[in-house]
Amino acid sequence: QVQLAESGGDSVQAGGSLRLSCAAVGYTYRRACMGWFRQAPGKGREGVAYIKTDGRSSYADSVKGRFTISQDNANNTLYLQMNDLKPEDTAMYYCAADDWRVCGGRPAADFTYWGKGTQVTVSS
Repeated sequence: QVQLAESGGDSVQAGGSLRLSCAAVGYTYRRACMGWFRQAPGKGREGVAYIKTDGRSSYADSVKGRFTISQDNANNTLYLQMNDLKPEDTAMYYCAADDWRVCGGRPAADFTYWGKGTQVTVSS
């Protein structure tokens, strides 16, 4: 069974930066699709960034140019570098994984494996 564990969430001022990490245990990268999702109070869970084992990535329009997703396959670790954070980025951030060839933009409901989440709070 795949287990995911996020870390790195914190409370920061607008314009600041954070790097989130997601450690995966019991999962082999082949056609794997991994992504970062976020959910703010009263809103649905939205996809922020996605990446495949081959390194192809995609982003939600709201974070393009500010966030960067990357992976370390040797250590089964996923990262999300977040720069120029804005108050609207405040949310619980989740790491997710599944075996999909088409990865970018896939909805949260398609993913089987999830971490417990890490809170990111951005204040003005």
